[in-house]
Parts: sequence; structure tokens; C-alpha cells
Amino acid sequence: MTPLRPDTLAAALSRIFEGKMIDRASWFALTGGEQLFAAGDPADTLYLVRSGRLGVFHTEENQPAQLVGVIRPGEPVGEMAMLAGTPHTAHVVALRDTEILALPREAFFEAARTEPDLMVELSRLMIHRARERSGGAAEPSVFGFVSARPRPIRAFVERIAAAVQAMGFTCRVIDQSALSSAAEWFSRVEDDHDYVLYVAEQDQPAWSELCARQVDRLFIVGSGLLAPPGNLPRRVGFGDGRRLTDLILLRDPRMITPANTRVWLDALQPDRWFHCVSGVAADTERMARVITGTSIGLVLSGGGARAYCHMGAVKALEEAKVPLDFLGGSSMGAVVAAGPALGWSFERLDYEIRRAFVDSDPLSDLAFPIIAMSRARKVAGLLERAYGDIDLADLPLPFFAVSANLTSGSIQVHRSGLMRRAMRASIAIPGVLPPVVMNGQVLVDGAVLKNFPTSVMRQLNSGPIVGVDMSQTRGVDPGTLENPPSWWKWVLSGAWKSGPPIVSILMRSATITTDAEMEQSRAEADVLILPRIEGSDIRDWKAYDAPVAAGYAATKAALADLKTPITHLRRRVPAH
Repeated sequence: MTPLRPDTLAAALSRIFEGKMIDRASWFALTGGEQLFAAGDPADTLYLVRSGRLGVFHTEENQPAQLVGVIRPGEPVGEMAMLAGTPHTAHVVALRDTEILALPREAFFEAARTEPDLMVELSRLMIHRARERSGGAAEPSVFGFVSARPRPIRAFVERIAAAVQAMGFTCRVIDQSALSSAAEWFSRVEDDHDYVLYVAEQDQPAWSELCARQVDRLFIVGSGLLAPPGNLPRRVGFGDGRRLTDLILLRDPRMITPANTRVWLDALQPDRWFHCVSGVAADTERMARVITGTSIGLVLSGGGARAYCHMGAVKALEEAKVPLDFLGGSSMGAVVAAGPALGWSFERLDYEIRRAFVDSDPLSDLAFPIIAMSRARKVAGLLERAYGDIDLADLPLPFFAVSANLTSGSIQVHRSGLMRRAMRASIAIPGVLPPVVMNGQVLVDGAVLKNFPTSVMRQLNSGPIVGVDMSQTRGVDPGTLENPPSWWKWVLSGAWKSGPPIVSILMRSATITTDAEMEQSRAEADVLILPRIEGSDIRDWKAYDAPVAAGYAATKAALADLKTPITHLRRRVPAH
């Protein structure tokens, strides 16, 4: 098919709108977030975008609206329904402050008789858009940084822009000096650069509000040492559940760990939050990856003692210098993923896991099984020793742990709150460890409902996902179950410290995933790692070195098979 020729279409539309039909065309402006028309409205007008951006949203019953396309300057909107004489089938909303030209349907057809190429080009445009929308909407390219602290943030944003440019993209930083610029100027800057970053200081309220209307996503930049100011701007989606507002807490290098994050979360309710240290290149490079969709998320599945394989994966990724920007997991996968999120090296993580699980016997405090086989006092003590009173929201890197909510029948994603409580819920295997009651909800091991939570990671990270999944690895020794030891032999041998054989059955039952769920979860991973280990029982906490080696080897092999760096797997092609 002949490719779309936007210059021909734009020229023809310009001759219609600005030619002899100029008296019948009208001009108006929409502010960011304002609706042009809704699904079901009559299509009696052709609209042409002069400047700004429009978003096309489709809705289904009981589902949030979905952004399926973006209309740019020089392009028409509503043409398909207008030509067909049917009502509009989608909602169209201004993504920026947008200027629109409108021409009544009758006037359009009258003028089109003198432009024979127009209908052909419109047909090509509609086919092109249908193909484009089948692959999803355009990735965000315009971001706002609004200060919520007295100290300027311009230098911080400039460093992010420099990191974006170092990746091979073009990037422009816009400040308050553009406040009086015409709408066309903003559109031209956006068209001329891969990424545009708006920056507004705390004493620039008018500019801050304009930035919030002009961007795809908004970052509020604050300080954990200060209270959040009131009346901060917001950037929200069009009925699609997206808040489109993120938080960056920027701290002085002398402040070793983040703090006070929950106060900001309660005030702002951001979609995501990030901790950065002023002047630290690694943090500005991480934010550049978040902006360009090249940030990497690591997801680790549950699997009991077999999840030691995740340790080998972390070691291999660290050796390969793969940056980990988002981390999360279920059950033991969450326990391992928490290490990098805390800023621990592999050596520190190895020490903590050995101390808590290998050198100890976490399930040895057996109880009469009224609620579970173990009292979990030992597990709780180990978690308190490892995490203390750390709040998940204060982790240096974004992290989540998944548990299963038996009260609601849905997954529970833990991103804030007392870390040891969340981790205790995520590993509470039914029948083995007692459930955790949190805010009136009964929570158990996340692997019960979502053993490999890549879908949770995809909601946070648009970049590549590295996933290590132990869902199908055999973890129950059939010989132990066919010929169980006598009670006295079991006690005298010391095997009681791992719990009776029924613990293996309960743990394995909790981590079995349906084929459909497993296939869907694995499809979300851009790099899928499936370690294989033999002879390792799901409750054999002493068998450490072999699973670690298996995870290390599987990860090294997966990295060797890649034809491009992981950060490039979802990377957009620079347009300029």
C-alpha cells in the first residue's frame, strides 16, 4: 500500500480550512484534560488540530478508559465517523492545551469536491491509524518537573536531560521563560525533540499549572525532610485510573537513607515514587531510563527453598552490570528482590539469606496444627532482625511484594507500610505459616494467586522486565511421600527442623500455577529465566549452593543469548 503522505493531506486540509471555507470554519481552544467529544456524540463536524495534542480513548463497560491513539498538529480527528455518517465511537480529550479548527460536515463535502486527492489521503490516514492503534498508544515523551521544595531543581532536571541525550536522544528543557509563548511554539518544540522536560520552581505557580496541562507525566520533586506544601498541581488520566503524577524525593548526600516518604504519599497519592540523591550520577541516569522507557524491572517468583536460584540470578545480573530500577516478587522471590531494593550488594544479600534461612531452621518452631504447622515466631524474629522498622516506601529503589488476600479473593500489592509485616504476609504459606491479619484483611503467601507477578511490574515500569520463574520446577520428593519415615526416626534424624513431609505438599500446592496464568505471566517478561534444579526439596533450606549455581548459570546463558543490551529491548528509535 502507498504510504501515508502527511504533507499532501495537510496541504489539502489547509486549503479547505483556510481557503474559501474560512468563513464557515471556527477556531477554539481546549485546555489540557478538556473533552472535545464523547463516544455516541453525533459526528457532524471535522476537526483539525492546529497545535497541542489530542488523545483518543476507548471505553468498555466496567473497564477504565484506554488510550489508543494520539492526534498531532496538522491531523484531522473525527473523520471516520463523519464520513460514515455514524456517531463517534471513542472519546477524544486534549492531552495538552490544544487549538482546534472545526468545519461543519456539509461544508467539508462541498469543499472536498475541489480537492480530488483529499478523500484518498483521508482513507490512507484512517488505515494508518487503525494499524497504529492496534499496537497501542504512543509512549510518553513530554514530562514535567514541578518543585515542591525551596531549593531550585533546574540543575537536577538538566542532569537528567544530559543523561537522556547521552543515550542518543534529543532532549529540550523548558522553563518559565516560555510562559508567554504561543501554543504553536510548544508544539514545534515537541515535534523537534524526542523528549521535552518542563521545569517549574516552587515560586512559579502559574507556570507550574501550565506545565501540568502540557505534559504526558508529571513529577513532583520534594524533600523528605520537609512537609509537602498544599495546592500542588496534578496530572490525571481521562477516566482510565491513571494518576500520571509521580513523586521524586531528592535528598542531600549527607542523608544516608530516605525517610518521611509516607507523609508525602498521604498528601500527594502519587502513582509511583522515586528516591534520588543530589549530584549522584547513578540516580539521574536511573530517572533518564524511567523517562525513556529503558528502565529495568526484576521480578522473582515464589518457590520455597528452590528460590535460592534467585540468588544466582542476582549475582549474574550484578556481574553483568545490569541496572535494576524496579524490583518485586512473591513469597521467597520478594525476600530476595528486597535485597537490591535496599541497596544491598550480592555479598550483603548472600550473608543475610544464609543467616536467616540456611544457618537457621525457619520452620522449626512446630505447633499443634490448629491454624498452621508452625507458630512463625522464628520467621517473624528473622524478618525483624533483617528489616527492623523500615517502611517499604523508604526503600532506595521502587519495590513491591505480593500477598494473597483471602478476605477479598484478590492479590495484595505491598509498596508501603512496615516492611517486615509485608514480607511476613508474602511468605505465609497456607497451612505452614499462620496468616497475617492486616487492616482487617487475612493475607497469605502471594504465590497462592500470583506466583510470578510480572503484571504488577508492568503497571509500574514501561521498560524491559527480567523475570526468574520457578513455578514448574519439581519441589516435592516422591520417595519421601511413598515411604515416609517413622515418627521416632523423623525426630532423631533432626529432619523435624524442616517440618514434616506434609509441609512440602502444602508449600508445593500453594505455588502451583495454572497453565494460562503461567503463560500470561511469562509473556510479560522480556527476558525470561527458568533455572532447572534436581533433587532439591521445596523445604530443604540447607541445600543452598546448588540452587544458587543453577540460577547463576541460567541467567548467564540468558544474557549471552541477547542480541542487544537489556535496556534496548523496548527502546524507541530516536526520531531526530
